[in-house]
Amino acid sequence: QLQASGGGLVQPGGSLRLSCAASGFTLDYYAIGWFRQAPGKEREGVSCISSSDDGSTYVVDSLKGRFTVSRDNAKNMVYLQMNSLKPEDTAVYYCATDLTPGSTCPPVHEYNYWGQGTLVTVSS
Repeated sequence: QLQASGGGLVQPGGSLRLSCAASGFTLDYYAIGWFRQAPGKEREGVSCISSSDDGSTYVVDSLKGRFTVSRDNAKNMVYLQMNSLKPEDTAVYYCATDLTPGSTCPPVHEYNYWGQGTLVTVSS
């Protein structure tokens, strides 16, 4: 099971760190993606970190410089650090994986294991 957490209400310009935790399996074997879905909009990809075999990271161009992804294997966690938040970042954020050991970041359609999301609201 995957579970995203760490969302909440934050003012514009603020920061949040989201966490993705797993139960029943070890996250570092797998690529973990972050996605978000804003009200009335389609889900979009945000970021991805490959399995620890590769270690590469990806952030969608529009969010580079504000969002970073990392993992802490000792804690079996993946994080999404979000800085300089804007109202348009308001969304439910999800983490997901393709459950393919040793994978690099897969195409969006290959993510087949999703956690419950966490709501991020950026508002003054």
